[in-house]
Amino acid sequence: MGESKRISVHHALGAGLVADVLLWKNWRGGVAVLVSATTFWYLFERAGYNFLSFVANVVLLLVVILFLWAKAANLLNRPLPPLPDLEISEETIARVADLLQIWINRALSIAHDIAIKRNLLLCLQVSGALWVISYIGSLFNFLTLIYIGVLLSLSLPLLYDKYQDQIDNKLHLIHGIVQTQYKKILSKIPNKEKKVQ
Repeated sequence: MGESKRISVHHALGAGLVADVLLWKNWRGGVAVLVSATTFWYLFERAGYNFLSFVANVVLLLVVILFLWAKAANLLNRPLPPLPDLEISEETIARVADLLQIWINRALSIAHDIAIKRNLLLCLQVSGALWVISYIGSLFNFLTLIYIGVLLSLSLPLLYDKYQDQIDNKLHLIHGIVQTQYKKILSKIPNKEKKVQ
């Protein structure tokens, strides 16, 4: 196998703050994400705290702090709490709507190919992916699954960045094996075009 081109993981992740946190170049951010995720997971999963009551209590605390701060500022002739303009721009909404449109159109295209064009292979792929998601979902509850996702996102990019060549070689071997098995399965599925001739 020839020399493979090494991909910059930092660049692939956007080369910004998120990439720095995921690759632990900004270790304070990585620690903050890890501690926050662990705290939330412990509060909601182990301590039995309810998410809705947690959000309500946090918002209540913020409202009381802002109210008391504003009252104290008025009495002591101090400036009011610095609050940014809490407003979503039309540009942001348009970008989110465009993204949603792309994903919804992609899902509708897949549904069209399965229902109208009767694409058996695509149906099997979608069914397999949904079954895997369902199986994983039955093993963990949603919050634990998110926590595992955070832990994996803080470890896998770093491991891939360190051992990229070895991982790429193993993935190339696995890809070859999967392709071979895939072709064997496809050869066993009857082709309608052969029957028509």
